[in-house]
Amino acid sequence: MPSAKHLRIGLIVNPIAGMGGRVGLKGTDGEDILRRAIGLGATPVSPSRTVEALRRLTSVRESIELLTCPGSMGEDEAVEAGFGPTVVGEKKALMTSRSDTIDAARTMADDGVELVLFAGGDGTARDVHDAIDMRVPALGIPAGVKIHSAVFATSPRSAGDLVVEFVRGGLVELREAEVMDIDEQAFRENRVVASLYGYLKVPFERTMVQSGKAASPAGEEAVLESIAMEVVERMDDDTLFVIGPGTTTRAITERMGLEKTLLGMDVVRGKRIVLRDANEPQLLELIDSSKAKVVVSVIGGQGFVLGRGSQQLSPEVIRRVGKDNLMIIATPAKLAALKGAPLLVDTGDPELDESLEGFIKVITGYGRRAVYKLRRA
Repeated sequence: MPSAKHLRIGLIVNPIAGMGGRVGLKGTDGEDILRRAIGLGATPVSPSRTVEALRRLTSVRESIELLTCPGSMGEDEAVEAGFGPTVVGEKKALMTSRSDTIDAARTMADDGVELVLFAGGDGTARDVHDAIDMRVPALGIPAGVKIHSAVFATSPRSAGDLVVEFVRGGLVELREAEVMDIDEQAFRENRVVASLYGYLKVPFERTMVQSGKAASPAGEEAVLESIAMEVVERMDDDTLFVIGPGTTTRAITERMGLEKTLLGMDVVRGKRIVLRDANEPQLLELIDSSKAKVVVSVIGGQGFVLGRGSQQLSPEVIRRVGKDNLMIIATPAKLAALKGAPLLVDTGDPELDESLEGFIKVITGYGRRAVYKLRRA
């Protein structure tokens, strides 16, 4: 095993990242949206995911000088994970701004850190890019709702493990990875408006860093229709079907003549809409009174089926529904594009993720199945 070297690592936590996910707000950009999320009962997501990543660094803790921000922007999480960090900057309120992230990343780069580790989503990645561009390597701990950029580890666990290899001087490649600009308002209006924002230099290991989200190939209408026929024929009038986000699942509602919330959770029973764009509390209330199944698709290029853009399907929702009632759909082209890599889950609950591991049937067409490996990210 290579010996560890002493490195200075900067840690930045966006404490509000991901709060809008479970309550169905599809992000937390802007003070009004954050207030709505809090009013709906949203709680912080990124602190616990940061602590999970940092606890993977136990074996190299003595080889790291951790620079971080006061309070909930990194200090609290570092202390909880057993670090005695060097704190830079002034303490911020919960409602942090993008300028706080930019200032912190720029200060850390100027102070000579050799890696910026940040927790958040695509918005946080854009802020880090604005501060450091390609000056210093950076790596994201996935904690946001929108995570289309290729600068994030597949999970907090993978982020921590990759930092360990980076500190030890292992064979970790540095790669230029895409930071995507996602229009959050358009996202809430059922439109995905994504463009390339820039690049960050990222420690890369294929199984630990996610790919950017890939669009569905053109000309797949007939395949989507055949998948939709299969799912609709399996629907009975006594079961709730929670239809996850995406264009693949939209084909199912179109088959029934129903309008789909493209980026939300719609609940169907008896081929009628029971609830559109449901959030976690609403889903829990519904499935407590009826048997239910969940239909989700595979994110192109990444392989995620849970934990990316579907946070309304919280660990508690998934537990109550059960793995046997999880229906995964994907076109053969999407599966082929994974090049043998497994399907991934990252629900935020490591114990649940582990229980979901194994082989699972994926609906790929009318009367067609593929047995595919499912593992935690």
